[in-house]
Amino acid sequence: MTDHHDDDLAASKTEGFKVGEKKSLAEYAELDKNDESLNRWKASLGLNTGEPIGDPNDPRKCIIKSLALEVEGRQDVVIDVSAPGALESLKDKPFTIKEGATFRIKVVFAVHHEVLSGLKYLQVVKRRGVRVSKDEEMLGSFAPSTTGKPTYEKKFNPEEAPSGMLARGHYNAVSKFLDDDNNTHLLFEWSFDIAKDW
Repeated sequence: MTDHHDDDLAASKTEGFKVGEKKSLAEYAELDKNDESLNRWKASLGLNTGEPIGDPNDPRKCIIKSLALEVEGRQDVVIDVSAPGALESLKDKPFTIKEGATFRIKVVFAVHHEVLSGLKYLQVVKRRGVRVSKDEEMLGSFAPSTTGKPTYEKKFNPEEAPSGMLARGHYNAVSKFLDDDNNTHLLFEWSFDIAKDW
């Protein structure tokens, strides 16, 4: 991976926030059974929606399945990140984004073994070695994937590509998915070109 500062891909910290104590799925299910608001929260996580599908031989807690670039009026560009060589090709085969176009990223992922707390996406974009943006998007907390809900899909906030002659050109990005415990679930480099047209 190219040289980048760890600070560039460090998640922001909320003063006074402490990560809660780890609990098993059974402990979450039993937690304050008579508390209606807590039961709604547990239901929103998807607890008890089928049999867990996590492979006991795969230690990963969060498995990113695919990434997509969505642009209204255009076919989605979907990358199956589980395909051999998919992540490596992202850096060498840039996306082309039309200047001024509104786009967003969509991620599909699975959660295995335990509740995933505070999944976030961090991205640093550089042009000619100079950082031009750093973005952080909170995705949320998720129960393990089940037969009833095998994957989760999250769409990021829409972004507008820069426009104008000075904005056109090649950009490099480093992205990572991490959780509240600072476990990195996926780290990859990719690139894109801002062009006058598609």
